[in-house]
Amino acid sequence: MMSKLISRILVALCACLCAGLLRAAALPQDHPVPGGIALVDLPTQSIAPRAEFFGHRVMVLRTYAGWLAVVGIPLTATPGVKTLEYRDASNQRARLTFTVQAKHYREQHLTLDNKRMVEPTPDDLKRIDEDTRRIKVALAHWRDSSAVNPLLAPPIAGERSDSFGARRFFNGQPRKPHSGMDIAADSGTPVTAPADGVVIDTGSYFFNGNTVFIDHGQGLITMYCHLQSIDVTPGTALARGTRIGAVGMTGRVTGPHLHWGVSLNQSFVDPSLLIDDTKSP
Repeated sequence: MMSKLISRILVALCACLCAGLLRAAALPQDHPVPGGIALVDLPTQSIAPRAEFFGHRVMVLRTYAGWLAVVGIPLTATPGVKTLEYRDASNQRARLTFTVQAKHYREQHLTLDNKRMVEPTPDDLKRIDEDTRRIKVALAHWRDSSAVNPLLAPPIAGERSDSFGARRFFNGQPRKPHSGMDIAADSGTPVTAPADGVVIDTGSYFFNGNTVFIDHGQGLITMYCHLQSIDVTPGTALARGTRIGAVGMTGRVTGPHLHWGVSLNQSFVDPSLLIDDTKSP
């Protein structure tokens, strides 16, 4: 009888350890810096709390330990203590805090032959304004889903740059920090969906070129820019690995590559924090 009891205890302990490993393996990296991700434990309750950061709804996942908020931190965030708001089981508003650490991003200097990509014309600026509004609408899309997988397969195989967050200078002129990961590949290389999702928009943009946006649920949006071709249409449901287009060099580029953007709660974050390299592109 005693040996059976000990055996059950060992099995239970093993299950707990495995659960902890599964929890760690199924989550993005906790890296609370500008452009990073903060994993914030929420109080245990029967239904998922609704969490918000900077007024934007945040992904909440069920884990073996309870509820967890997966918070995207904008590149513009300043270091220091930040507040995450949520509603508890009685629908009362409550707050938790976490600390954003400082991070220094490198500078990136690029030379473009197409001067309009550095100094747009008045007509170009009108188009850019419309592009900006359209991108904001795509990133603000929210689809409730209890089966979100926050880990993503690489959309293509290729050399990944460390340019996310880099302070960019085009022909010597400063521009906004780089908000995605550049992956080098030959023109025509297939680009595939990194997780199940729904296409929410496609189109041609002044700076981004041919672009696809995919909604993976709970505010996780991925963006694919500079494509040579687009092979999906808005509203299409995708399985991980489905071809969405091909690598190109449309828009503001110096050569063929994929610009891959990942947004959480309307903030672009470092895609490397969510990549699962065990899943082939």
